[in-house]
Amino acid sequence: MADTVPAPANSPTASAGALGALAERCVRLLGSESVITDPVRLRTYECDGLTSHRASPGLVVLPENAEQIAAIVRACGEAGIPYVARGSGTGLSGGALPRTDGVLIVTSKMRRILDIDIPNQRATVEPGVINLDVSRAARPHGYYFAPDPSSQQICSVGGNVAENSGGAHCLKYGFTAHHVLACEIVTPDGEITELTRDDPGFDLLGVFVGSEGTLGIATAVTVRLTRLPETVRTLLAAFGTIGQGGEAVSAIIAAGVVPAAIEMMDALSIEAAEAAVACGYPAGAGAVLVVELDGPEATVEHQFAQVGRLCREAGAFEVRVAADDAERALIWKGRKSAFAAMGRISPAYIVQDGVIPRTALGEVLGRIDALSRESGVRVANVFHAGDGNLHPLVLFDDSVPGAHERAEEVSGAILDLCIEHGGSITGEHGVGVDKARYMPRMFSDEDLDTMQRVRCGFDPAGLCNPGKVFPTPRLCGEVPGVRKGPHPLVAEGKADLF
Repeated sequence: MADTVPAPANSPTASAGALGALAERCVRLLGSESVITDPVRLRTYECDGLTSHRASPGLVVLPENAEQIAAIVRACGEAGIPYVARGSGTGLSGGALPRTDGVLIVTSKMRRILDIDIPNQRATVEPGVINLDVSRAARPHGYYFAPDPSSQQICSVGGNVAENSGGAHCLKYGFTAHHVLACEIVTPDGEITELTRDDPGFDLLGVFVGSEGTLGIATAVTVRLTRLPETVRTLLAAFGTIGQGGEAVSAIIAAGVVPAAIEMMDALSIEAAEAAVACGYPAGAGAVLVVELDGPEATVEHQFAQVGRLCREAGAFEVRVAADDAERALIWKGRKSAFAAMGRISPAYIVQDGVIPRTALGEVLGRIDALSRESGVRVANVFHAGDGNLHPLVLFDDSVPGAHERAEEVSGAILDLCIEHGGSITGEHGVGVDKARYMPRMFSDEDLDTMQRVRCGFDPAGLCNPGKVFPTPRLCGEVPGVRKGPHPLVAEGKADLF
């Protein structure tokens, strides 16, 4: 495990003198209490939720409004110093990993809910607002914010926008991108502008959401509010094997039922959850399936009976139905706590985020099990079964020499399986630094160059969250990593280098 992450080749760097001068300028802009230079305090921000990548930032600033962020970004641009935006630090791909020679712009002080507009079913919030707090503010009016990452009690809306976060209910309600109507952003040249769904021409808002902080910094987000459903029903089905659970998922979807959520955990993840939160799942289960339906009462009751029957037909030896909100919360407690619970059964782990077609669930899970047995590396499986978004947790002891490297090999092999079956290397956690090296396995050089040209259009100086997403520098005047000669579009006279 590396303690620091070096600056990528051909990336901007800053001297200690330039960083010190910038720190003094930031103190004048924000006040000394919002500028951190003490090495001990800086280490608080050395990683996000993916702790295997660490780098102590050169400088941390905590602005309170868009104007302050814009002034900081302009100052970074004038000094040629890279910067990274960070919300609550719950990301799982190293997307908010700071630069040792740069500035970390932390938005945690920007926690105001600016407007709850019920007639238009929307809310406008600052980027540091916690995901769940949006629903809490809207609930008295009969609405909520549908995207619900497992970390929703602590993750911020700005981070959700950066990573296009999903959650357990994304099967029916979609990802963050489907619920963002507008973003006020600070561009890499320090301007404050707004991107909306109604903008003519290119869908720049669609490009920005999920860009992992590489195209600018969100300073206000307008989100769609969803009406609370008339009825919510939740059940827990226990199976002897994970294969039986997969059969139940296929049968439910084939029956035309679209649950609000359909989640699965295997025996190892159940063991961890029981140790951490005592969720009381059925003893001896090789897998549990959490299914939640919501909507009009008559429809939900009819479909709920179908789901229970299909689970039993697939081999469920116990089906529990939540009688009230307290029992529903207990069923979800184990699933929502699964990632953090791994600390009860393993000193360290790598969480992955691959996607596969639902039809490939059985085969891919079987091959993951084979990988685990062959390598001797334990893998716990927690996943959004309805949309094939896998979250394999690769467990290892980081005090054992070579254990981390073996875990990384298994983790990479799992992503290869996802690509092999027509899937993706990420569903909702992003690429960040953790998966950048896998991008060429999924995309061609032409694909990567096109993506990078979009990035260069926003940030030609390469100062905004550099070193993330792309495996090698390409375009923006940088020396290409693999490709020799000009980009094909440049050679054809259809595009220019910045």
